[in-house]
Amino acid sequence: MHAGWNAVVKIGLDRFASILLLALVQSGIALVLLPWFAVPAPAAWPWLAASALLHSGYKIFLIRAYAHGDLSQVYPLARGAAPMAVALVAAGTLGEALSPVTAAAVAAIGVGVMVMAFKGGAGRRAMPPRAFLYAIATAAFTAAYTLVDGIGARLAGTASGFTLWLFVGDGLVMIAYALSARGTAAFAPLASSWRSGLVAGVLSLGSYWIAIWAFTLAPIALVAALRETSVLFAAAIAAVFLKEPVSRWRWLAIGLVLAGIAAIRLA
Repeated sequence: MHAGWNAVVKIGLDRFASILLLALVQSGIALVLLPWFAVPAPAAWPWLAASALLHSGYKIFLIRAYAHGDLSQVYPLARGAAPMAVALVAAGTLGEALSPVTAAAVAAIGVGVMVMAFKGGAGRRAMPPRAFLYAIATAAFTAAYTLVDGIGARLAGTASGFTLWLFVGDGLVMIAYALSARGTAAFAPLASSWRSGLVAGVLSLGSYWIAIWAFTLAPIALVAALRETSVLFAAAIAAVFLKEPVSRWRWLAIGLVLAGIAAIRLA
């Protein structure tokens, strides 16, 4: 689901409009569902506010990264650098130290996705410097919101309630950003793209809802690493629909990611 909505944004002619529409759709869905789920505990609300800002920052930098780089380059780097950072911080601050096997699995997944990023995109060309910088910044936002959401969802006492309120807040922040960046003109193109926005919004909300639920049941770093295996689906989408080549290095990267998944499952 995560790779799917990223592909929709990458394919869109106006990525700013696509990501804004995604945020509005998932926020609208969350608003409709709120009455059927518990309200998060008071201790979780500061974490919710921080998370809404971090998720919006992630989206804004992802748009800029895709403006300069290929899906098969930007997506792995933006996602792959995060799990290792999350594992280090979680071990130091939350006491979630991983066993040697699971630590090696997280490293294998991280290295695999980094190989995908650094061994070239379409035409096997080098990654443009601006795409690299924006992708790294996106990865920093990913790591930050992963940790914040893992802690916040546990404090909330309701993974679903936390998720829905998070996306409501994210939608409000994105509306404020759109108005400040483009004024009311930012909303003009949305009507003609509502179908792709609906698909992307549903995929985005569903994928992260599952992830936040998992954060409450397993170590955050482990969930974060497994979540980044979405690069396998991104590689398939890039190859089949965007006609981006799959080199021998990409196959090696896919093998590393699969090895990491197997190690986590068998540990």
